This record gives sequence, structure tokens and C-alpha cells, in this order.
Amino acid sequence: MNAPPSKSYTIRGLTGAALADGISEVVNPLGSDDTEAAARVLTGVGVGIESEQCAWRVSGGTFREPAADLFCGDSAATLRFMTALCTLVPGTCRLTAGASLAGRPVKPLVEALRKLGVNCTSNGGFAPVTVAGGTLRGGATDLPGNVSSQFVSALLFIAPRAEQGISIRLTSPLESKAYVMMTVECLGRFGIQVSVSPDTIDVSRQTYQPARYAVEGDWSSASYLLALGAACGELEIRNLNRHSMQGDRVLLDYLKEMGAEVEVVNSAVRVSQSRLRAIRADLSECIDLLPTMAVLAAVADGVSEFVGIERARIKESDRVAAVAAGLSRMGIATVVEKSRLTVTGGAPRGAVIDSRGDHRIAMAFSVLGAVAGETVIEGAECVTKTFPGFWDILVSIGGRLERDR
Repeated sequence: MNAPPSKSYTIRGLTGAALADGISEVVNPLGSDDTEAAARVLTGVGVGIESEQCAWRVSGGTFREPAADLFCGDSAATLRFMTALCTLVPGTCRLTAGASLAGRPVKPLVEALRKLGVNCTSNGGFAPVTVAGGTLRGGATDLPGNVSSQFVSALLFIAPRAEQGISIRLTSPLESKAYVMMTVECLGRFGIQVSVSPDTIDVSRQTYQPARYAVEGDWSSASYLLALGAACGELEIRNLNRHSMQGDRVLLDYLKEMGAEVEVVNSAVRVSQSRLRAIRADLSECIDLLPTMAVLAAVADGVSEFVGIERARIKESDRVAAVAAGLSRMGIATVVEKSRLTVTGGAPRGAVIDSRGDHRIAMAFSVLGAVAGETVIEGAECVTKTFPGFWDILVSIGGRLERDR
């Protein structure tokens, strides 16, 4: 089966296309709650987006003041990227968020934009965010590197349109650097050059060029299917770029270290079930893998240790707490510390799991449910955020699934 298209690259491709003067194509885009939120906001500020077979045709370059609030759903990338993009929109934009996203921080981005001359306010550091367009002068600003890489990416997208360009000084080490490099790669596809050094990122004033932007497969979404192969039986997932910038590609290395049988041929990855062993992994550069790695650790021999997990607490849920609670319900021992989670492998039992409305919790615990037996995932519909077809795929590969209507 094919991995679904990348959510992160789809939203980046849409943003780059919106900033290019002319017609661009985003080929093989992901259709999901998050990507549709990005398209909806862009349409609200005057970007033309037409859905064609396996592509979105985007007419970008100019913006208009929105007639209503811009609802970002629960897509953090949409809220943060579009907050920055709205500095280029005439008039005033007000960006709102769904219940989950409303609790995720935007304060560092708002403060960085203010230093660039933008009239921008938030609700105590959270959505709603109000942006007065036409106030971006550019210049120098700073950002913490250990809260969200999306803040950095947001500024990179608007930097070429600022009169003075933008120079970003990082006040703490950059975590999830891979996501920033994905943005740099995307910008390059639209003709934009970026200078990156360990603590500074510089972008001069430049002109976006229209492009045909092809979206690759998503390693984050594929992680649940690959984990199923390692825990339950053989699976082959296609449409994966083994040289991808996506940080979650490191899952291949983790699976091999845990003793899974992994074979990579071109864009296909085959993972076969084997006896897994414990692992110690620093997840600071691939924090979305925490739920996947934790459920694999639950069926591995020994005690696994995961560090660099602090940012997992400010995702769609507190994923550290959600993972620990779910594993405990399934009879798996964990120890939670500020920046460390340990998981003692064992024989998980079926249980009722509260997904907390978090797509990654729901999908990860479905993997463990396939091992343990009858397991109920509450709030299972939340997978539409990034992987709408997940439950159908689970059935297609032999999973026994009953859906409450």
C-alpha cells in the first residue's frame, strides 16, 4: 500500500504557491482536516485554489482583506504560517482556532513579528490572533528554538516579501530542525534562497516563482503502519522517500535497532515481525514519533527510555500523559519524568483508550490493540486531522474493526 501524502509538505506547498505571483500546482496533496484548514484560510484572503485530479491549482501573489474571521481548525501549522502570511494582507485579519489548537502557544511568533514592525495581538499568547496587514518592515528579530519550529518556518515564508528581508536569531538550540529544513527545501522549489547557520537564519528580499510542487509520502503517518508490521506481521509501504528531509524517517533506524526486519527497495519499505528489544532514543528531533515508539516499547523485551520529550506536552494533547495513561490501562509499566519516559515491555491487554482527541494517540494505540486483543479507541474519528483513510486501511490489511455509529 502507499503511504498517504505528507501533511507538512502539503501545507508548505500551498503556502509557497500562495506567495508566488502566478499559477502553481500542488501535486498529490493530502486531503485532511489540517490541509483543508490551510486551503480555507488562503481562500479567505483571496488565493484561488481549484481542485483537479491529483492536484490543487493555486493562483497566488495577491491578497485581499478577509470578509470574516479566518478559522484554522486545529491545525497548528495553519495558524502559525497564516499569522505570518496575514502581515501581507491588506486590512485586518483575525485568526481563530478549534478547541485543541486554542491551547497551543503562539506568543513567541507574535512577539517576533512585533519586532519586525507588525501590529499583532493575541489572546494571552494563544488564539485568536489579530494581525494588521501592511505593517511588516522586516529586519532582525529573535525566536526560541525549543518551543516550535513552526514559528521559524512562518517567518521564513514571509521573509522574501519584507522590504529588508528578515534575519532570525535563535535564542536557544533549534529542535525539530528537520521541519525548518523542509521549509527551506520548499522555498527553494519556489526560487527562494535561505542562509542557515547554527544560531541565525537570513533571508533577503526575493521574488517567489510559480512552481509545480509534488508532495512526497508522509513518514509520520507511515510510522503506524510500519509499527504494525514490526509488531504483528509483514507489511510493505510504498511512496516513501528514504532520503527525505522529514525527521520521522529516523523510524527506520529505530526499528532496526529494536531488532525488526527492515528492507528498503527504492521507495518501498518492508517491515517484518520479529522479537523486539528495548531502545534508548532521543526524540527531540522527531517528537511526533513518541506515541509510535512507546507502543513498540510496550511489546519489546526490557526497559526502553525516551528523552527529549518536553514538547510532546504541548501538542494536540499532553502526549506524554496520554501515552502513560494508555499504557497503564493496558498493563504496561511506565515512569514519567519532565524530560524522560521509560516503558517496561510486557504483555499488553486490551483496554478502553481515551485518544484525548489526538490523532497520533488514536493511531498508535490501534497498533497496540492489534497485539493485545479487543481494544476500544475513544474519539477515533480524530484521525481525519492527518490520515482520514487510516481505519479503512487497517481493515484492508486484515484488522478486525467495529465502528460505533
